[in-house]
Amino acid sequence: MSRLIGLGLLLAGLLYPFAVYFGMEHFAPWQFGLLLGSLWLARVLSGEHKPGSVWMAGVAIAFCVLLALFDSPQLLRWYPVLISSFMLVLFASSLTFGMPMVERLARLREPDLPPEAIRYTRQVTLAWSVFFFCNGLCAALLTLWAPLDWWMLYTGLISYGLIGLMFAIEWLIRQRVRGRT
Repeated sequence: MSRLIGLGLLLAGLLYPFAVYFGMEHFAPWQFGLLLGSLWLARVLSGEHKPGSVWMAGVAIAFCVLLALFDSPQLLRWYPVLISSFMLVLFASSLTFGMPMVERLARLREPDLPPEAIRYTRQVTLAWSVFFFCNGLCAALLTLWAPLDWWMLYTGLISYGLIGLMFAIEWLIRQRVRGRT
């Protein structure tokens, strides 16, 4: 059940900019808040808690409550900024506390990483932190000063393209680094 809820949140996040852009004529902001808040609450109640999931869900639920209370179309546009902020905090805090996020992911595939790989995963975690900061900043600037269609284009397409580009560049660099060892 928790995987289904996680998938629901992932799909809601991916489709959110389009739902806001095309759905504003048919749905009120409080309805978006109710739907998103329900998904986040279901995630908390599912009992599966990954690192950071409880505080993220709490902040997301608080955002959804504000969205429902204020019923503000402008507030709808802040959700992608919130998600980028969550990712920034997860990646950046892992550089200080515990194992860097990319190292955790790498150890799922290769539990015994050499010291060079550990240094590399730390650098990649830092790069993702910078990426999420810049992505959130762009989304915030578009929220504040751009028309809705620009916001939707960036948060619904361009930012995902940039994520894919970041993955591709990192993969190419990793192949080159692995070739040297």
